[in-house]
Formats: sequence, structure tokens, C-alpha cells
Amino acid sequence: METIDCVVVGAGVVGLACARSLALSGREVLILESENDFGTGISARNSEVIHAGLYYPPGSLKARLCLAGRDMLYRYCRERGVPHRRTGKLVVAAHPGQQSALEALATNARRNGVTGLRLLDASALARLEPALYAHSALYSPDTGIIDSHQLMLALLADGEAAGAILATNSALTAGKVTGHGIELDIVSGGESLRLRSQWLVNAAGLSAHAVAGCLEGLGEEHTPRQWYARGDYFTYSGKAPFSHLIYPLPEPGGLGVHLTLDMAGQARFGPDVTWLDAPDFQVDAGKAAAFARSISSWWPEIDSERLSPGYAGVRPKLSGPGEPDSDFRIDGPRRHGVPGLVNLFGIESPGLTSCLTIARQVIAELGLGD
Repeated sequence: METIDCVVVGAGVVGLACARSLALSGREVLILESENDFGTGISARNSEVIHAGLYYPPGSLKARLCLAGRDMLYRYCRERGVPHRRTGKLVVAAHPGQQSALEALATNARRNGVTGLRLLDASALARLEPALYAHSALYSPDTGIIDSHQLMLALLADGEAAGAILATNSALTAGKVTGHGIELDIVSGGESLRLRSQWLVNAAGLSAHAVAGCLEGLGEEHTPRQWYARGDYFTYSGKAPFSHLIYPLPEPGGLGVHLTLDMAGQARFGPDVTWLDAPDFQVDAGKAAAFARSISSWWPEIDSERLSPGYAGVRPKLSGPGEPDSDFRIDGPRRHGVPGLVNLFGIESPGLTSCLTIARQVIAELGLGD
């Protein structure tokens, strides 16, 4: 049986960040991706926002990894020439009844260590974004946007330069925990092979639960229940009259239908939240009218005829409808007792922002140093 130091399952942004860190630490790394290219799953179906750390409970993994990850990601983008822009963001209270919720969000963000925040009244907003209609807003200067595909290209290039190998069309079908490592059954390009790996990182996103479930020797109690929440996005033809990202107050299961911009300045709106029994990436074109009504609460001049279906993403959530949002789970040997294994569960937003710090946490869970 062939042996290898590390196997990373999943070539999304988090899997690539983990593989990069492992390869840079001097380990032999194989990245398994079941699709025919890297980054074609949920890493390619998000808002491409670098989050500042406003929303998450103080002390949570999401809060800590987002705040540190934001700064690491901006620095990495500058060093590697990854397209990005620190646009700033406005979280709006559409009417006076939302003011207390806006102030509570500001308090939470400051407890997380977010700096530079400002509460703006209607007159200040009119000067900053004349087309925006709102009672007040929280201004976050450190929120930004990023070209997620270029980020993944850079992470993969770093990993490959350090010796990592990406195997596409390659799926992990079974595994067994042994006293000498984790034996893995893999189907790659229609052929079956078996490897023994000392370290295994499960960064399979929507499939992380299935990957964990196929590992003999990992108790079922260590695979939490998963829910799926689809978010639809609509694109906007022509140019929207905004230079900042515009967000409503968060809603159950997500951050509300918001305006983001891509690197070319093109506007898109989303995501909403639809709970599913299984992943489904089909955009519901019939939602355009509901999107327009939601957006018009802070942009009355929106032209609904310029909205068209864009794409959909699905969040792998560890909490269901009506439940408080769950934290990331980065489950290492201290939690499940299997040497050399880390399972990443519930890696949704702010997973993109946190990819480098998630990788650092994975390295620590494996006891491999920084």
C-alpha cells in the first residue's frame, strides 16, 4: 500500500488553504477533488465578501477566525496580487424601529474587536450614498470584496510550488482508522486505489458529513446533523449608484438580501434563505419581485426589470430553521480521539474570509505547529 503524509479532501477555498499550509510546513500533500476542477462548489457560489467580523458571538470560532483572517487575507492579497478592494459596508436600519437592533449589532462588533465603526444618521448617509434611503446605518470600513477564483488560484499555486498535488475527478469512497494511519479507498479517473495517510483533513464542504460517515473507526456521534440553506442571487444590468456594499439587518439563517459588487463594479443582490432537504443550485426566477420589494426598502428607485437570475449557493449549516446560528466545528483528535484526523463541519460564511486562519487552526489541531 502506498503511503503519503497528508490527504486533504476538497479543493474549495478552505481545502486549498489547508493544503497550502501543510505543504509549506514540509509535508507531502495530496488534494482530492471529486469534481473536474478546483473551486467549482460552494466556494464559487457566494458573495465574495471579506467580512469585518460584525455578526458573530464574541469568543466564537467564527468571530476569532474572521477577525484575524480578514487581516491575513488582505495582506495575502497584497503580497500575491489577488484582486480585491476594501470597499466598506453600510448595514442599514430602514426605519426607526430598527435602530436598537443596529446599535446592538455595533455593540457586538466592538466586543469582537472590530474598530473604525461609525453610526451614521440619515443626513450623513445622504452625503455618502445619495441613492440610499434609510433612517441610519452602521459603517464598517474594513469590509471588502475579493475575486475568489483568483484567490484559489494563488492558494493552489503556493501549494503546488511546495509539492502539493491536486487530483481532480477523485473521490474518497471509504476509509479505515488503523494504528499506522488512515487507510483510504479512492476512485480516481475510474480507477480504484488505496493509500495510507498519516494525516487527513476533511474539507469537503457540503460533503463533509458524507466523508466523515465513510470513515470506519470514527464514531457516529462525532458527525453532527447537517441542514442545507440555499441562497439565490440576482444580477443587476447596468450600473447601480452605490460605491459601498449595502446590507439590511441580518435575518434568521443569513445576513439578508444585500448589495455586493464584483471587481468590475457590477452589482448583484442576495442571498435569501430557503431551507432544503438536499443541495439544489437552481435559482428560482420567480423570486425577482420579492427581491425588488426587499431592496426597495432602502433603494426606492430600483428598477425591478433589470434584475435577472444569477446563481445560487448552499450553506452547510449545523443549525436548522428557528435555531440560533451555529459556530464552525473544527474537530481534531482532542474531540473525536482519532489521531491525524480533522473534520471541518459547518464551514459557511465567513469561511472565505477565514480560510487562512482555519488552515492555521487545522495545523494546530494536528499538532504540526504553525
